Amino acid sequence: MQRTVAVLGGGVSGLAACYYLARSPQAPKVILLEGSSRLGGWIHSTRTEDGAVFEHGPRGIRPAGAVGRNTLLMVSELGLDADVLPVCGDHPASKNRYLYVGGSLHKLPSGIGGIVRRVPPFTRPLVWSGLKDLTAPRGSEADESIHVFVKRRFGQELADIIIDCLCRGVFAGDCRALSMRSCFPALFQAEKTHRSVILGMILGGGKSIPADSPLIRRAQKERWSQWSLRNGMEALPEALADFLKHRAVEIHRDASVKRLDRTATGRWQISLEDGVVEADHVISALPAKALAKSLPNWAEPLSRELSAFSTVSVGVVNLQYKGVKLPVMGFGHLVPSFEDSSLLGVVYDSVAFPEQDGSRGPAVRLTVMLGGAWFTPSLGDPDTISDATLVNRARAAVKEQLGVSSEPSRTIVKVHKACIPQYTLGHWKNLETIANYLKERQLPLSLVGASYEGVSVNDCIFNSRKAVSSLLGESS
Repeated sequence: MQRTVAVLGGGVSGLAACYYLARSPQAPKVILLEGSSRLGGWIHSTRTEDGAVFEHGPRGIRPAGAVGRNTLLMVSELGLDADVLPVCGDHPASKNRYLYVGGSLHKLPSGIGGIVRRVPPFTRPLVWSGLKDLTAPRGSEADESIHVFVKRRFGQELADIIIDCLCRGVFAGDCRALSMRSCFPALFQAEKTHRSVILGMILGGGKSIPADSPLIRRAQKERWSQWSLRNGMEALPEALADFLKHRAVEIHRDASVKRLDRTATGRWQISLEDGVVEADHVISALPAKALAKSLPNWAEPLSRELSAFSTVSVGVVNLQYKGVKLPVMGFGHLVPSFEDSSLLGVVYDSVAFPEQDGSRGPAVRLTVMLGGAWFTPSLGDPDTISDATLVNRARAAVKEQLGVSSEPSRTIVKVHKACIPQYTLGHWKNLETIANYLKERQLPLSLVGASYEGVSVNDCIFNSRKAVSSLLGESS
């Protein structure tokens, strides 16, 4: 008898898990349960009547590494090659990234010249930070904060400015609380293996999968720094959902999971608001805390570990302007926490993807990111904050930092509550405890999604592929 796999959560992780299950030669019956009325999770695009695209979640995907190639392979398999919008290596959005420090925009150094000369806002050439790493002793801690790690290996200034900004841009989080081992495992391992992060990255190693396609080769040849899709990032989950329908995957929207339990025969019994679904195996792509709430009492040790995971909320304000000019051309700028804790950064969407400006002529599209780990102390309660408060904060930042003071032609506001998991110190130990519990209890349960091993779209897709390969006994 064909076994049934239930996938909980229809974000990109859940959709990817269904995709890999449905493509397998030994495909089980697949049921996808999504609690909301739409698929795609945090990947969410607004398309206007004139063809402009506004991203409220991820706005571009990096093609680098095994995880990047894996996503490009999926894109090709879904027939989306012609819709890909690349940002090539010689593009301003690829070469120019800025920091807003001391009331001014500063281009991040690139190339040898920017590393051997002193470039503001830094007080000395960055080459000294590299030399420090090459000579610093290997760390002895099982885990440490990203800030402590980078300060120890590269110096105070790099930790306070670049790394602070990077963690705000990637995790909307505080580098003083986030775990180096869990957030940047390749860099953490590079030090362990080669004593130097720089040497470790040069010598390479890490995840590898045999992924090749014309699109992957093109991305490598043109040195893409990122890519999007013509109709926005949401075109990816839409294409996945379309593929799944043709593979007879049962997709249930507005099917919020209330409780999980085991039957006498060892199958999962999944209680929904209006019924029950049974499955031999469950792949949960729910946020860790949501899964914890649905587990039965006998799984309390697992619930306890999952409940300990923390997340942050982000306010996203999309602004469109007509007839204005940006003072710089690039991907965007990040703001360190000491400069303005409430403002994470501003992305210059129209520079990277002018194809998404719409049919009404050139426009400047910006996305202002607010809050993150600083949301409540800097802005207020994400549950009650008004759109007007976020718009005023975003417009003030754009006026002060980019000199754009005119009225926007379009404004869209989203508050993403608990959207980005925070891998704090000891996160790796939580994952180890969870894996041991699942193994000892022989629970037919796989955990995927941003809560565990990577918050990027690439990580989510790759980890779903790994989980499915493990479940079906295939080599990934």
